[in-house]
Amino acid sequence: MPLIKYRVTLSEEERSSLTLITTTGRHGSQKVLNALILLACDEGSYQVSKKTNQEIISVLPVSMKKIDRVKKRFVEQGLDVALNKQKGARQYHKKVDGDTEARLVALSCSEPPEGHVRWTLRLLATKIVELGYVEKISHETVRSVLKKTS
Repeated sequence: MPLIKYRVTLSEEERSSLTLITTTGRHGSQKVLNALILLACDEGSYQVSKKTNQEIISVLPVSMKKIDRVKKRFVEQGLDVALNKQKGARQYHKKVDGDTEARLVALSCSEPPEGHVRWTLRLLATKIVELGYVEKISHETVRSVLKKTS
């Protein structure tokens, strides 16, 4: 018998709202799938028959991990979070601030180094690091900054 880590117990209101999502209206496919998973995993008194994860996988096009993630989100964060998409928690930090952007634009407008007809993205990235404006930078970051300013 597999260990059940997260037990889903739905109230009558939650069960009826999930049933409405799966049967009526226009909802995203993942929201409907999540609702179907929660309805199938319900261990509450309003459930007719509880299904195992293996039975759910045989009926719905989902993986065991997806079922576990939906159950975990429901137990830890509630129904709304379990149904809807979750924003990524990863934080992205900008390498280039306004001052560095201005210097990059000014550099790209200046004369290219000797032996080159024009500035390339890689050449600009190398020069900015040489001048000490940033510790390291990719040519793609240079491209996105220049694209944004043009």
